[in-house]
Amino acid sequence: MSAIHYPPKGLRGVAGTTRATRFGRIKDYARRAHEEICLLVQAETQGALDNIEAICAIEGIDGVFIGPADLHASLGYTGEIANPQVKPRIDEAIRRIRKAGRAPGILTPNEADARHWLDCGALFVAVGADVGILARGAEALAAKFKAP
Repeated sequence: MSAIHYPPKGLRGVAGTTRATRFGRIKDYARRAHEEICLLVQAETQGALDNIEAICAIEGIDGVFIGPADLHASLGYTGEIANPQVKPRIDEAIRRIRKAGRAPGILTPNEADARHWLDCGALFVAVGADVGILARGAEALAAKFKAP
């Protein structure tokens, strides 16, 4: 836990121009950061799912992010992110994380899955990634200028 806190409570570096400080634009960031720190851990294996309650019981953890691609891969479904054998395990994990008093979350580019996991109790759902959004936008723009 010391790696997420600034001195004297922790070991985190206090460089003043990092992304966390919006590149030096947040006044007194190092002194106030402890008020806004959120520690999320990732669960990406069956072992992690088996130990959700123990993980959630660790003091200082605010939430658990289910890593769907790595979870699928660890269960033998490499390259899949919506296998019907895995989705119910994710649903159950989200409910268990919530029951343990922590914030469950996940990433999915699929709107239906995002809504499903919000209904399951996920408190944060990433619905896209910056690189994918940038790539799709660039493709759409390029398509406007391609000859028919």
